Amino acid sequence: MTSDTHAPCRKPGSADSPAIPAQQSHPRHAGGLVGFNAASPSEAVALLLTCCHSSRWAERVAAHRPYPTVDALLAAADEAGYDLSRADLDEALAAESSALPHPDAPPAARTALRAAHAAYESSFGHAFVISLDGVRPGERLDQVLAGIRSRLGNEAEEERVVAAEELRRLARARLAFRLAEGLTPRHSEL
Repeated sequence: MTSDTHAPCRKPGSADSPAIPAQQSHPRHAGGLVGFNAASPSEAVALLLTCCHSSRWAERVAAHRPYPTVDALLAAADEAGYDLSRADLDEALAAESSALPHPDAPPAARTALRAAHAAYESSFGHAFVISLDGVRPGERLDQVLAGIRSRLGNEAEEERVVAAEELRRLARARLAFRLAEGLTPRHSEL
């Protein structure tokens, strides 16, 4: 997804992030880290694929359970993200889509964003990905437009490196959000 317009504004694991509590309910209904660790391998992989659609990434992160802390899980997700092969990255980027601005955005902004996304996708063959974790909601549209404009000047290989880093950051933020929300498989705005 391109602009993750409604993702949490704080960095997972930062001092201003609330702790994600380990919940003490039945494993099938547990959320957070306890629920992730107790999930079946297929459930864990399915959840992880909603964060980053690389089968190898999801299987690798799921295979190393149980994780002692949320930070350890997020570190493992980061490490697996750094190790994406070209094919893994292609698989993950193919599943991303360009998000539209908030419905209340002015028509001109919506048009500008659609045009910028089209130019990017035409140049690089995949959706524009950017992590907006830590960006205030009112600044997200400008951040996405500026990001697209600046990255359109990249060479293809340079952009793959940037896109891989943004995808890794997105996967981390999505996973932290899913854990905090009790492991629901998909949130419409994330």
